[in-house]
Amino acid sequence: MSAFRDTRGPPLVSARAFTEEVAEVNTSEGDETPRAGYRRSAGSPRGEARRRELLERVTEDLAVNGLVDFSLRRAARAAGTTHKVLLYHFDSADDLLKQAIFRLRDRRIDKALATAVGAAGRLTLAAWVRAVWPVLVGEEARVLDQAIGLAMYDPGRYAELGRGASQQYLPSLLSICPERWSDRRKLEVAEMILAVLRGFLVDARTSGDTAGIAAGFEALARALEREEAADE
Repeated sequence: MSAFRDTRGPPLVSARAFTEEVAEVNTSEGDETPRAGYRRSAGSPRGEARRRELLERVTEDLAVNGLVDFSLRRAARAAGTTHKVLLYHFDSADDLLKQAIFRLRDRRIDKALATAVGAAGRLTLAAWVRAVWPVLVGEEARVLDQAIGLAMYDPGRYAELGRGASQQYLPSLLSICPERWSDRRKLEVAEMILAVLRGFLVDARTSGDTAGIAAGFEALARALEREEAADE
């Protein structure tokens, strides 16, 4: 029986592809990080395609199982490969985790924007935050809220997860602001929405106080309605 075959189904990865990938991997003791100077061709079109494939599989695993007990070996099982192959395509376990989190955020943003685009005409800011809230608190998005806690728990190691969130979300929030507004005003309102929704998400995951969140949501909606009604 082939060593590269899962007895429950088709091969997880072909023997040829596996051999070609592993042949160029040279890891340090403990197989945690690649040694400096080993030959890497992952930037080739074929290598990039393989990298995207692996990232999608790991992203799906995170979406289902969350961050608890995430490890390079768990990611390798989810991707149907070995941790050495993952280290060939990604700089480290932290790099892989970061890229998967960013991919999940992209999905969340796409869903949120689709909610706005699918409405008849332009949604007001208040209507938009109400429409996207179910997307933000969906089960698939739970891992993104766990990432907030990770960035707070170890900012030195995971600070980019927090900074990256703002960089990913802000362009979408700016795009839904009225066109007549100045860039400064758009930024101020977008930052407010981002901060308040992030607070609601943390509260939703930690306290489960739906009544309190609903009350706060109404206050946010009123503030946004007043902001849109006000002149420059």
